[in-house]
Amino acid sequence: MLRPLSEKFKSENFPALIVGLGAPDDAAVYRVNATTAIIQTMDFFPPVVDDPYAFGAIAAANALSDVYAMGGQVIFALNLAAWREELPLEWLSEIFRGGADKVAEAGAAIAGGHTITDNEPKYGLSVTGTIHPDQIIKKGGARVGDKLILTKPLGNGLITTAGKHGTASDAHLHNAIEWMMRLNAGAAQAMQKIGVNAATDITGFGLLGHAFEMADAARVAFELRANDLPLLDGALEYAAAKQIPGGSGRNRLYLDDKVLFQTELRDELNEILFDPQTSGGMLMSIAPERVDALNRELDARGTAHWVVGNVVQTQMKDETQKTTARAASIIIV
Repeated sequence: MLRPLSEKFKSENFPALIVGLGAPDDAAVYRVNATTAIIQTMDFFPPVVDDPYAFGAIAAANALSDVYAMGGQVIFALNLAAWREELPLEWLSEIFRGGADKVAEAGAAIAGGHTITDNEPKYGLSVTGTIHPDQIIKKGGARVGDKLILTKPLGNGLITTAGKHGTASDAHLHNAIEWMMRLNAGAAQAMQKIGVNAATDITGFGLLGHAFEMADAARVAFELRANDLPLLDGALEYAAAKQIPGGSGRNRLYLDDKVLFQTELRDELNEILFDPQTSGGMLMSIAPERVDALNRELDARGTAHWVVGNVVQTQMKDETQKTTARAASIIIV
């Protein structure tokens, strides 16, 4: 019987590995010395849009976000690519160009990479960043009373799925691509300057999946105000048209016993809660007295932001359940 990696590579055997195979987080962090730690992450996936340059830029922005979610600064990245032999190499070149432009925008360098032959094209990055060991922002620090702030609108999974099916309008698809290509660097800088208790980036598990990871790690509940959530133009329209990504169903199944709905939502809005995002925004948990200062810092960096909820005590989904039953970590109001 194979043992889990977290059992084989126990944290006490690697004291310099600050964040690793223990509690889930956005990237690994390894202490080099008293003032410097290395952040390491990687991410890659098949094309989410048809335009090669845009796909490369989106995939790069998505990979870089894991470093930003920890509050770090990117220093270099390596390309990871899979390519089908009969496809034009010019398309691969455009993918690399899109990725390189985003890495350069981050103030970092592409230092190499690796490409293999595969039937399904894929692209992403292995990303290296740095941070002070005492300034790491983790998923699990949320506290009761905190405010929850989100920095990108939701629904890009629905829109890109509609794009693949040829039913998305050019305007909706272009707007979604523009948002996916935006770096989360400004959010990371603002978080470090003001101080937040916890953060993560919203990607394939959707808003509720990533919110659950944060809430569960802190043993609290996230109360999300459905009507305050920012939505991409067209997202509700494509949800109503059932342009649903495959990942939505998996997210819904996983979260079935973890979400308490205290209000009845229309089907389209309910669908957006589970929509898998690509290169989504930051979800931050911050003490209420620091919200105004954080908003000013985000504004100064041209980073959009919305207050979408609060951190509260966990609640039983059914008060008649035994105390051993699972308490809801996400509450929709």
